[in-house]
Amino acid sequence: MLSRGLLSGHWSPDRELGANDFRSMGPRFSEGNLEHNLALVARLRGIAESHDATVAQVAIAWVLSRGEDVVALVGARRRDRLHESLGALDVALSPADHDAIEAALPAGAAAGTRYPGVLMGDLDSERRSASPR
Repeated sequence: MLSRGLLSGHWSPDRELGANDFRSMGPRFSEGNLEHNLALVARLRGIAESHDATVAQVAIAWVLSRGEDVVALVGARRRDRLHESLGALDVALSPADHDAIEAALPAGAAAGTRYPGVLMGDLDSERRSASPR
C-alpha cells in the first residue's frame, strides 16, 4: 500500500492537509497514527538506499515480487512521480531484502484503519454489517 502517498517517502510529520483533502479524515493520517506510520516508512529507507532507490520504488518492487497473480496499481498526480514509480521495475529485491522488509513492516503494523470506520464496512465484505441495505 502506498497509502495515499504515506508510503511514498515524501511525507514529513509537519505536512498540513487541507480541509478538502480526503486524507484529513483518514485514520492513518490522524495525530499519533501518522507519527507511528512515518516511523514504519523510515524503516524502509535503509533498504531503499542500499538499492539506490526511493522508498516508493522498494514498496512497489515488493508488491511486484508477490507473484504473477498480483498487480501493482500505481497512481500518480505528477509525471515525475510516475517516472519514479516506474523505476521500481529496475529494483531487484533479494531474499534478505524481503526478510528485512517483512520484519520492518509486519502485517498489521500500520496504525489506524485504511478508511474511517463507516467506510471500512463498504470496503471489506467481512466487515459489513449483517443488516440489509
